[in-house]
Amino acid sequence: MEIRELNNLLGNIDIYLLDQILKGRFDKEMKILDAGCGEGRNCIYFLHQGYQIFGTDANPTAIQMSRIYAKTIQPDYDIHRFQMASIEDMPFHAGAFDALISSAVLHFAKSIPHFHQMMGEMMRILRPGGFFFLRMCTDQGNMRGKSPHLGDGVYLLPDGSERFLWTPELEEEVMKKYQLEHLEPPKSVVVHGLRAMGVFVMQKKE
Repeated sequence: MEIRELNNLLGNIDIYLLDQILKGRFDKEMKILDAGCGEGRNCIYFLHQGYQIFGTDANPTAIQMSRIYAKTIQPDYDIHRFQMASIEDMPFHAGAFDALISSAVLHFAKSIPHFHQMMGEMMRILRPGGFFFLRMCTDQGNMRGKSPHLGDGVYLLPDGSERFLWTPELEEEVMKKYQLEHLEPPKSVVVHGLRAMGVFVMQKKE
């Protein structure tokens, strides 16, 4: 396959999400939600390949763009699968999805209670046994030591951004509270001491 064809197929997909696709984590029987989908960059491959992909985002312009991408790729696609909604309040019933993608969203939590609002809502709509892909800022690479604490879990990172950090203490709490288990070891990439981005591949227990 030529590079241009590959780019058209994949779009600007999160490389760590592509890794999970290549590992066979998703199938076309699954209802998949990209929670905080933006303009739909992580939905392009799923749309091209006929997966049951849904998306939410609080930004109306982003949802408009994701709907345009969906109709361009699949003219008969139901654009209402992309909905304007905040992570804290999504318009789906409990256990509606078999797989949930949260890529670079939860580190925008404003506080620990706000994080749990978002996390709790995602876990509400993920069915027992469902697959959860999470990517967000972590404290690896001594980020907490290098970053002023702005309060309630939010730090000013060396790259100048304000981010809520995933920590070992938070991980332990989340895994227990939402009945999650790791499907593979978590990993974080430290970007030259500026920030650390973690990837967590989890399953909600039956």
